[in-house]
Amino acid sequence: MGAFGASLFVKSLYEEDKKTSSFVGLENLDIMQSFTTKELHCKGCNNFCTVTKFLFDNGNVFYSGNKCEKVFSNKGSGYEKGENLIDYKLKLLFDRKSKGDGIKIGIPRVLNIYENYPFWHTLFTELGFSVLLSDSSTASLYMKGAGTIMSDNVCMPAKLVHGHLLNLIEKKPDRIFYPKVVYEKLEFNNVENSFNCPVVTGYPDVIKNAIAPEKNYGIPYDTPPISFKDENLLEKGCFNYFKKLGIDRKVFKKAFKKAIKEQEEYKRKINERAKEIIAETKKKDKVLIVLAGRPYHADSFINQRMPEIITGYGANIITEDVVPICEKEDMKHLQVITQWSYPNRIYNAAQWVAHQDSKVQMVQINSFGCGPDAITIDEANSVLNTKGKNNNVIRVDEITSTGSINLRIRSLLEALKFQTVLNKKPRKDTPYFEKKDKRRTILAPFFSDFYSYFLPPLFKIMGYDLKVLPKPTQDSVNYGLRFANNEICYPAIIIVGDVIKALEEGNYKRDEVAIGITQTGGQCRASTYLSLIKKALVSAGYGDIPVIAVGTTGKVLNKQPGFELDYKKIISIAFSIMLYADSISKLYFSTIVRAKNKDEVKKNMQLYLEKSVPVIEKNKPNKLFDLLKEAVSVFNKIKTVDVKPPKIGIVGEIYVKYNPFANGFIVDWLIKEGVEVVMPPLFEFFLQEFINYDENKKAHLAKGKFFDFLMGFLERATEKKIKKVNNILKEFKYYEPYYKLRNAAEKAREILDLVNQFGEGWLIPAEIAEFYENDINNVVSVQPFGCIANHIISKGIEKRVKELYPKMNMLFLDFDADTTEVNVLNRLHFMIKNVKEGVKNACGV
Repeated sequence: MGAFGASLFVKSLYEEDKKTSSFVGLENLDIMQSFTTKELHCKGCNNFCTVTKFLFDNGNVFYSGNKCEKVFSNKGSGYEKGENLIDYKLKLLFDRKSKGDGIKIGIPRVLNIYENYPFWHTLFTELGFSVLLSDSSTASLYMKGAGTIMSDNVCMPAKLVHGHLLNLIEKKPDRIFYPKVVYEKLEFNNVENSFNCPVVTGYPDVIKNAIAPEKNYGIPYDTPPISFKDENLLEKGCFNYFKKLGIDRKVFKKAFKKAIKEQEEYKRKINERAKEIIAETKKKDKVLIVLAGRPYHADSFINQRMPEIITGYGANIITEDVVPICEKEDMKHLQVITQWSYPNRIYNAAQWVAHQDSKVQMVQINSFGCGPDAITIDEANSVLNTKGKNNNVIRVDEITSTGSINLRIRSLLEALKFQTVLNKKPRKDTPYFEKKDKRRTILAPFFSDFYSYFLPPLFKIMGYDLKVLPKPTQDSVNYGLRFANNEICYPAIIIVGDVIKALEEGNYKRDEVAIGITQTGGQCRASTYLSLIKKALVSAGYGDIPVIAVGTTGKVLNKQPGFELDYKKIISIAFSIMLYADSISKLYFSTIVRAKNKDEVKKNMQLYLEKSVPVIEKNKPNKLFDLLKEAVSVFNKIKTVDVKPPKIGIVGEIYVKYNPFANGFIVDWLIKEGVEVVMPPLFEFFLQEFINYDENKKAHLAKGKFFDFLMGFLERATEKKIKKVNNILKEFKYYEPYYKLRNAAEKAREILDLVNQFGEGWLIPAEIAEFYENDINNVVSVQPFGCIANHIISKGIEKRVKELYPKMNMLFLDFDADTTEVNVLNRLHFMIKNVKEGVKNACGV
């Protein structure tokens, strides 16, 4: 705030302190006092704000530049400071002394450490280790690690991790411990899961690649995979780590029990304090703010001293993790997939706040770039709207904006004085897909030229009529932006838009159609496409149309009694279809870049897609392989030029990678530029589940099941089919075999841990490794802008990939609704120039 604004604000405060009814600063502009200024440095916390003191002729003082008003306040004496649970919580969390003087274990004060530090501190100290914690967050600590950040659009709490790791390194610990926590504790009934988001789970591996504490600083860096979801698995996962440090099992068990008890005691204390604050709020008729976010939003650098601003105005604060479980509503009534642990707390908090009086309100802290919050914010707001309340969202990042935060908070608290009741908005949901709905035509969004074609005949085998919607256009994006949260990932915007566009164009009778979408049930946002489509249908006026979800891992998080996949009937043909489609793709991409008549290649591709339909409808997997032999023979006869075109491999998020519109048609453009595009096969995306299953058991993230033998049987059956297809493709003049996925997984293990299974998971580094093995040293990674999985498994691995494969050249392309063709093609031009130069040099030209 400038001097002019400061003088006006002081005048208004001065008049308000005299108990006048309104601010009168502008009315007295003509008598504005002269003033002097002095620069001060606040030492009230680790932010060390530079504060400007304005001293006016009448003796009034105003302070500018402070991020909070804890020390230098402009409020006068009109407010009784509220209770701040976060202060109490932080003391309980981190004010802990190490008992032992043994090996020094460094732990970064970041992300989910704000949730589980009592457990980890107790476990290490009881085992005789000494624990070092990184310092509290500051601007200088943040800047210390800024140069090692791998992804510019990852959330600020993740960027802050880099500074904390370097801060720890300066403290010279003997080891650094930063676990990969896949699951948090399951706290609520009727929720689907307790995942951490991909960033929280995978960031230890990003640090391993970006900073490399062991390689660059000689400090062992430990990142064991951990699950708090099951105490038995937690114990096994922890001991799996500590036995490598020479800890005896009996000693460990004793320490483990104490650690569990200490974590429970920490939770008990903060819950008890929350109950006291709630009771005191009611007794004194004060305002209670539920400050909802993530555990790490308790960091004052991240929350920009928001708690102090709120309590400075006299309101009390509790956080989302101590809100009583809402007894009036059940989580099963939510219209989202309750898969993430921390957002589940926010949903519960919204339900509880909705049923309280108007003196209880919710403020949600949102970090820019938070993937789950694109879902969480809307759902929390819908819950609160049912009782006439709003979700007051305040967004934070590394750019401080305490002025706007102050204004938002004060506006909220002032509005409460008027006891305004907003209109209640009853929640609407789409109907279940009942047995009577089996007659409906299922409309499915277009995915890819090579794979969408096979969905209608596959569903026909099971007795359903499925129609693939037209290819997306700019209108799809426009509709998606209207009816989906604009911060959701690009594929979701397109898919939602495709559905609404099709209905708006009036080509379908609403009582004769249903909408179909796949659902992974994994850690990333792809599982939420179902709820996004349902919300969009309601908003667009099509809330009477049912939606079905097809679970890609066998799990469907949607009530649909009229739809059931008969896996026994389709599993063999379904995998054969994928192999067939992947093989036609191979024939097409290898041939078209060399063909004298490119239209002939396109014509034959379409021909062999169409020829497969009656074969699929008859459920004859072996006939598909006969058809593939025929296709190989036909493609071999296509006249080609004798050249060795440069090759570029494509990896990335599944939809953007295979959908031409989503990736800006870059594949077609590369072909026109004379580049052979190498696309990984789609079947790998599904086959990785076999390896994931084994890895999760080995890492104590999942228990073995009685049908383990079935997984082995299915994997062997798929391997036989892949071998059969390789034998057919051997006759193709540009033959390249399908590699063994388990071999590729071992190469990926050198880059990141295979428990990183969100999005495409470890498959992206596996594909990059295989490209390098086959002399493809140029790879384009395509992903939606802000894709939370690709912060870890794509951009987050770049440095490690360059170390292992020094000749590898990687280009990362982000796509969203605002991506311009010029920007994408300019960047591709540079890569193509380098690729072609490399081919010339290799040929001795």
